[in-house]
Amino acid sequence: MKENLIDVLMFLFENYFYDEPEAIPDQDSLQASLLEAGFSPTEINKAFRWLEELADQRHRPALPVQSKARFRVFSFDEAAKLDTDCRGLLMFLGDTGILDSHHMELVMDRVMALENDEVDLEDLKWIVLMVLFNQPGQEEAYAWMENLVYDGVVDCTH
Repeated sequence: MKENLIDVLMFLFENYFYDEPEAIPDQDSLQASLLEAGFSPTEINKAFRWLEELADQRHRPALPVQSKARFRVFSFDEAAKLDTDCRGLLMFLGDTGILDSHHMELVMDRVMALENDEVDLEDLKWIVLMVLFNQPGQEEAYAWMENLVYDGVVDCTH
């Protein structure tokens, strides 16, 4: 099995969070399941830390919106981690209202928290899905993103 942080996160999301978020087992049970699935303890601990940081962001106040105009400049490190297709998807999600400025920054925070040098388009879709799943009031955006992840249907021009 491919063993990196995003693989552990995707495994957890697909097997525990997606279907019945109310019935998520305790961390020890999850860790045992992940070890049984072949993930290393190091990657499991990183995934738990990543999820804890994501959960902590639920309580952060949203950024004040100065205007309705959408503009995002990616830092050098962000541009190095996200190729043109990934950045195009993020801009598309912003332009269509799936990600507002606040949620865009949450996604970027979680992307940059990954140790990967680069994040591919499929992994980025999962990260956006996990961020929206974690945010109250984002059910419509989450449903749209869920279709994108599972059906892979999108036409974003950048």
